[in-house]
Amino acid sequence: MKTKNLILYIFVLFSFFGCEKFLEEDPRAIIAPETFFASDNDARQAIQGTYAILKNNSIYGQVGLDHFYDNGADIIEPNRAANFVQPIGNYTLNEALADVSVQKMSVSDTWKDLYRVVFNANFIIDRVTDNEAILEEVRTEVIAEARFLRALCYWHITNLWGDAPYYTEALTLDEVRVLGRTPEATILEGVISDLQFAQGVLPSTYPDDQRGRATRWAAAIIEAKIYMKQQNWQAGLSKSLEIINESPHILLPTYEEVFDPANEYNAEIIWSLDFARDIEGIFDPAFPGRSFAGNNSWRPSMFNPRLRDEPANTDERSALADALSARGEAFNGTGLQVASKDFAEKFPLNDLRRPLNIVDNYLGFELNFPYMAKFWNLDLATSPRFNHSDNRMVFRLADVYLMAAECENEANGPGGAYQYIEPIRQRAFATQAEWELAGLSQQEFREAIYDERKWELAAEAHRRYDLIRWGILLDVVQDLEYRFWEPNVNIRPWHVLLPIPLQELEQNPALLESDPTNNGYR
Repeated sequence: MKTKNLILYIFVLFSFFGCEKFLEEDPRAIIAPETFFASDNDARQAIQGTYAILKNNSIYGQVGLDHFYDNGADIIEPNRAANFVQPIGNYTLNEALADVSVQKMSVSDTWKDLYRVVFNANFIIDRVTDNEAILEEVRTEVIAEARFLRALCYWHITNLWGDAPYYTEALTLDEVRVLGRTPEATILEGVISDLQFAQGVLPSTYPDDQRGRATRWAAAIIEAKIYMKQQNWQAGLSKSLEIINESPHILLPTYEEVFDPANEYNAEIIWSLDFARDIEGIFDPAFPGRSFAGNNSWRPSMFNPRLRDEPANTDERSALADALSARGEAFNGTGLQVASKDFAEKFPLNDLRRPLNIVDNYLGFELNFPYMAKFWNLDLATSPRFNHSDNRMVFRLADVYLMAAECENEANGPGGAYQYIEPIRQRAFATQAEWELAGLSQQEFREAIYDERKWELAAEAHRRYDLIRWGILLDVVQDLEYRFWEPNVNIRPWHVLLPIPLQELEQNPALLESDPTNNGYR
C-alpha cells in the first residue's frame, strides 16, 4: 500500500492538525460531511489518510516513538549530542522541553499526532456507521480498521502518559478541549474492546497491493501485550499462542533474513508500515530550506553511518568511500542511533545476531562507533539519504514467542516455557550447548527473558516499555555507563511516564484536575 495517490480532499480534511494550534479548526467546517462519505472509495481513502499520520516523524517516521521506547535505556544511544534526543536520552525532560519541536519531533508532536488519529478514527466511524451510500461489508471493514488505529494510538498514549483524555465519539473540538484525564485501566478496557472487534473483522492477510494495512494479528499482539502489562499472564499466553498457532506467520531460518530490505513482507513480520521513495509527507511537509519530510521514512538514515564520522583512522576515509562506491553504497545517513556502550560490550560474541546489531568493522575498516546493521540500507539506488522506501517494521513473530515464554514462566514456572524461548535461541547460536537452557528457577528464567528480548529485539522500539513494565528501568539505567551524557545520574522515578506538554495544559486546565503534579514533573 505505497502511499502515492491519496485523494486531495482527504488531505484537506485531515491536515488541519498540522499546525501548532492543535484544537482550533473543525473539519466539518472545511468539508460538508454529508457529501464527503458518499461512496465506498471515500471511506477507504479516509482510512488510508489516517494511516499516513502514523508515518509522521512524531510516530513511526523518524525518531518519534523511538525516543520513548528505546532511547534512555540500555540498547541504543546517540553518537553525539542531539537536541531532540537529549531530553529522553539524558532524562532532562520537563514540561517546557516537551513542547520544543525539532523536525516535527517532541513529546508535544507525538501527543498531537496520536490524538489526531483518534479524532479522525472517531469521525470516520461516526460518518460510516449506518451510511447506506457505502456497502455494508465496506462499512464493517472501515469501522474495524478505524477501531484498530484508535486502539493502537490509545495503547501508545497510556504507555507514555498513563491516565489521559479518552473519548470514542465524534466530539466537537470545543468538547475535546475540556476533557480531563481518564484512568488508564478504563482506557485499556476500551482498547481491548476495539482490538477484539478488529480481530473479528480484519483479514489474516492482504493481497500484495494492500500490504501495509493491519491484519487481525496486529490487533492480537497488542491485546496480548496489554494483558502482560496487566500481569494477566494466562490471557497473555492464550493470545500469544493463538498468534503462533493460527496465524500464517513463521520464524525465518536466520535472523539476517528478517531484516532483508529486498524482502520487507517476509513471513515473520506481522505488521510493517509501508513507505515509498519520493513521497513528500502531506502531514509533515518539507522543512524550510529542505527537500525531505516525514513520509520519506527517515528512520534508516538514523542508523546508517555518516561518512564524516568514519572510519576510526581518518586517513582512510577516502579509501572507505571508494570501497563503498564500488559496491553502489554510501555512508550517507546521520549515524545518530548507534549501539550503546553497555550493549556493545555485553552482546555475546558467539551470538549469531551480533553482526546485525554490532558492526564496528566494515569492508576491513575499523569504525569509530558500533552500528546496528539490521536497519541499514546503504544502497544508493534504492535508499538515498532521507528518502528511503524501507518499511517500518512494527511487530514480528519472534516477539510473540518471547511473550509466550514470559507468560508461561510467570503463570506456571519455567518448565513449560523453554519450548517458546528455544526456537529463538536455536536460531541465534550454532550448537545446542550454546542455545540450550535448563534447570533455571522462575527468577533465573525471568532474567533470561530480560536478556533474550534485549538481544533479539534490539532497537525495535520495545526496550523502555519492557523495562518499565518489569519495574526495573531505574535500576538498569543507574547501573550503566554512557558515552557522554549522564542519564544514570539524572533519571528519577517519575521518568517512567512523560509530562503532558505545557501548551496542552494552558489550553485545557482540566488535564491537571486529577493529577496536579503532571505525572511528577511539577
